[in-house]
Amino acid sequence: MRFHISFKSGKPVYLQIGDQVRSAAASGAIKEGESLPSIRPLAEELRVNRNTVAKAYAELEAQGVIETIAGKGCFLRTNNSPFSKEVRRRLLTDEIDEAVVQAHHLQVSRSEFLRLAEVRFDSFQEKRLRTTGKAGML
Repeated sequence: MRFHISFKSGKPVYLQIGDQVRSAAASGAIKEGESLPSIRPLAEELRVNRNTVAKAYAELEAQGVIETIAGKGCFLRTNNSPFSKEVRRRLLTDEIDEAVVQAHHLQVSRSEFLRLAEVRFDSFQEKRLRTTGKAGML
């Protein structure tokens, strides 16, 4: 797995790492049971403090995305979300709200925003099909 960190984005690095792990897991780029890079080498590669990577991994573990096995490392858990349907919907709603505000600031119309969302959703599904080789409903 390759991480791309932007120090200019305004988003904390540990959140960027977490988002990328969740995205890779959702797209099938990393598989259940697959190990994540160790904290120290990843911190060195990204040129960030080890505590930053450790914080990202701790948050992912608290969310049930990964599990840590002492002496072996961190691994992607099976796709059993620890969140209830209501919590998952609220988390997604928060993300959509941010995108809607951004679209408003960029003067993107409602129809253009919805069209873009559909294109991105379809693109994600196609990429997931190519990566996993099987259809999966999102």
